[in-house]
Amino acid sequence: MTRAMVASPTTPTRPQQTMSRQDFRWKAHPALAGAPTVLHPWLIDSGSLTARIVARCNKFQVRVLGEQRARPFSDERQLIGLPAGRHAWVREVLLIADGIPVVFAHSVLAPRDLRGAWHMARAIGSRPLGAALFADPGILRGPLTAARLTTAHPLHRHACAALGKMLPTLWARRSRFCRLDRPLLVTEVFLPGIARLY
Repeated sequence: MTRAMVASPTTPTRPQQTMSRQDFRWKAHPALAGAPTVLHPWLIDSGSLTARIVARCNKFQVRVLGEQRARPFSDERQLIGLPAGRHAWVREVLLIADGIPVVFAHSVLAPRDLRGAWHMARAIGSRPLGAALFADPGILRGPLTAARLTTAHPLHRHACAALGKMLPTLWARRSRFCRLDRPLLVTEVFLPGIARLY
């Protein structure tokens, strides 16, 4: 059963037309993205982000914000091999540590892969997707990249809508996972609450 995505009156219908070129620059090293030093370990850790958070809190939760077909951003569409004009399957969640949201996660894949390589994503529910990704040895992960998300970036606005408040500039990382040669793109946006976890 799908849930409606978190809506915001400022969320554009064509996000790729409202972003500056800087917002598209996903870089291979977090320092190049201008991230604070405290975030570097989070941005470069190639292990499970879920496991890293769980190890640093007493209670971990996943709050599903939405799962539905939606237009991906143009760079996302290219990374999952989706033709222009097609909708993607998009899942957005909050990762919560001890009652504090610490990560806004945004996952995108081609809808046809919900019946194929990524069929398990349909029934993941409130379980962490990251745990499933790292439990399957047949899933390969591509390189991590990082980016600075200003208030002009739609993912920044989605994170603000999820928390119901304005947020400062945020940093994010993303990587592409492949199963049976089919891609799933996962973007993890670090919220201010992440500073509580060491």
